[in-house]
Amino acid sequence: MITYDDFAKVDIRVGTVTHAEPFPEARKPAIKLWVDFGGDLGTKRSSAQLTRHYTPETLIGRQVLAVVNFPPRQIGKVLSEVLVLGVPDADGEVVLITPDHPVPIGGRLF
Repeated sequence: MITYDDFAKVDIRVGTVTHAEPFPEARKPAIKLWVDFGGDLGTKRSSAQLTRHYTPETLIGRQVLAVVNFPPRQIGKVLSEVLVLGVPDADGEVVLITPDHPVPIGGRLF
């Protein structure tokens, strides 16, 4: 088990996807994302395996939750700066975790 203090170390924020494009060079089908978290965080890049349920066009303007305090990770030619969160559907395909009402960007999950 982890403690609440352990959980509090994971910085999960809400951001808005401002740009998205296909990532055909990825080993598994993926989409490159630019997510605006506002404030000091600004816009961060990510790569996510979302191609089953989303297209780049449907992601623009969508609010997403992401871990913003992991170290950057090189994924092919993309330096992924945040981990966008999702859960698998019945077929194991990623479904994004999103707020069910619009919220201010940069808000922290607690």
